[in-house]
Amino acid sequence: MQKWLMKNRNRLTAATGILIVLAFAAKWLFKSEAAESGLLLAASLIGGFPIAASAWQALKVKVISIDLLVTLAILGAFVIQEFEESAIVAFLFLFGAYLEQKTLAKTRSAIKELVEMVPETALRQTADGDFEEVDLDDLDEGDIVLVKTGGKIPVDGEVVSGSGTANEASITGESMPLDKKPGDPVYAGTILENGTIRIEAEKVGDETTFGKIIELVEEAQDSKSQAERLIDRFSKYYTPVVLLLAIIVGLISQDLELAVTILVLGCPGALVIGVPVSNVAGIGNGAKQGILFKGSEVITKFSKVDTIMFDKTGTLTYGDPRVSQVKKYGQGQLAEQLLVSVEKESAHPLAKAITGYYEDLEAKEVEASQVLRGGGIVAQVAGQQVLVGNRYLLDQYHVPVTKQMERDMEELASAGNSLVLVDVNGQLELALGLKDEIRAGVKEDLAALKKLGVKNLLLLSGDNQKTVDLVAEELDLTEAYGQLLPEDKAEFVKKRQAAGEIVAFVGDGINDSPSLARADIGIAMGSGTDVAIETSNVVLMNGSFDRIPRALALAKATRRNMIENITIALAVVAVLLVSVLASSWMNMAIGMFVHEGSILFVILNAMRLLAYRSKLQKSRKLIENNF
Repeated sequence: MQKWLMKNRNRLTAATGILIVLAFAAKWLFKSEAAESGLLLAASLIGGFPIAASAWQALKVKVISIDLLVTLAILGAFVIQEFEESAIVAFLFLFGAYLEQKTLAKTRSAIKELVEMVPETALRQTADGDFEEVDLDDLDEGDIVLVKTGGKIPVDGEVVSGSGTANEASITGESMPLDKKPGDPVYAGTILENGTIRIEAEKVGDETTFGKIIELVEEAQDSKSQAERLIDRFSKYYTPVVLLLAIIVGLISQDLELAVTILVLGCPGALVIGVPVSNVAGIGNGAKQGILFKGSEVITKFSKVDTIMFDKTGTLTYGDPRVSQVKKYGQGQLAEQLLVSVEKESAHPLAKAITGYYEDLEAKEVEASQVLRGGGIVAQVAGQQVLVGNRYLLDQYHVPVTKQMERDMEELASAGNSLVLVDVNGQLELALGLKDEIRAGVKEDLAALKKLGVKNLLLLSGDNQKTVDLVAEELDLTEAYGQLLPEDKAEFVKKRQAAGEIVAFVGDGINDSPSLARADIGIAMGSGTDVAIETSNVVLMNGSFDRIPRALALAKATRRNMIENITIALAVVAVLLVSVLASSWMNMAIGMFVHEGSILFVILNAMRLLAYRSKLQKSRKLIENNF
């Protein structure tokens, strides 16, 4: 019976509404009070049963729910033979729940849209070279899949043949299509707008970037913030208090109708729904922009951030440096060949820059290698020990440095270069200077963060202090510190937290993971490593720096919206209870109408967040349209 009532709840709501309309028609058109009473009685029973069933289920787990208050109100109206009141209360409560369900589904549209972007089938290459349509669950790593114009890409992988343009908005939030050719990466859930490509699958199903995005957003929308947990606890005690108040008022006044009305008007429906719907809408908006908040608690805490710390490479800069100068001290080409051999084993942006610079040199086999965190790489290549890294690495291995070498390093650093030093068998052979361009628009984005209330903007980098100072001066940062190890950065975070600051850290590498995990809010650039993304609270899927002020503005808007909804809900309950006790015009039906109206109002207020755009976004859109 319980299952049937829940399954047919919407039909019972419609039936209740129709019976009420027929009752009023019987009264006003046919002047039949008996027919009116009979129809209203039937409406009360039909509408009351699903509400009573929900109340009973809650009571079985020792919870006094809103449904119980409404059930008692309907029963009370029955006792005093106010069938009109009982029918209207039942209908409005059911209809309010229906609207709540529909509008909540709307706020979760981001998840629905994301899920719909994943194809159900794919064209997989068979042993004889043909392609067969298979379910997505049947795909394995290494399979070759075919995607045609307009098709949805089903896997993360690499293009092995063909070419086209792909819309990666579902991953990055940007709608500009990207050219795809052999060797380029592609992602599940994106759309091939034109062309035909064959892809070798590297990740399938839930392991794809898109699968992880869906998982993150689902977890975030299902999580509860501190405010939601507080309201849940409040409602748990508030509902019995309202029930007790109604009993006391009924006993003192001997007015059953007044007691029943208090039961109806005291329901905290808008309060219970107001906060979660704001958070769900904010998370949904962020997901569509390529901003992933890992939970509603993250939004609340992020909105209060007053200090943001940045790594440099790949965060404030593009992470795509170029070799600008090379200082040679000894074995020349042999040292360069050994350097290339070591760097080909690394995925670091500086390593890519070096191998690109020496693309004509043949690499030797690396026999062994070890990463010294915050220093560089120690490797054995062709029987020789090779150190590739910064000055800290050389100091750890007591490598002698002449005054001329010191002057060269000083000169490279003063010009804003990052230093890569190469030692072979205890002798410094090469000093390379690499420059990385600052991201376009970063200065404006940092200014926007200040306008949003961020007081301190710090640069923490493992790079040399002079390079860090040049970047900080150009970007007008509050403070800048260089030559820091990962643990030094984490210690900086800890120190500022101890001073009472709410700290966010922005990074993209494995070495940033301790700071991302330690900060109140860790923000990972989506172009970074899986470890950085895993340990962060906010993920910017396309690695675009302008998403940071967007994310902060959205977090602040979501928190404001949440506070608005709490205020509206409490104000409505207070006004209703005062009105019923201190005025003659308030009755059960009017109160229920206002009560359900307040629930709809807070939901609609929260839904505004789905279309929210910060002033920064609006101004940039205006510039794009004009050009």
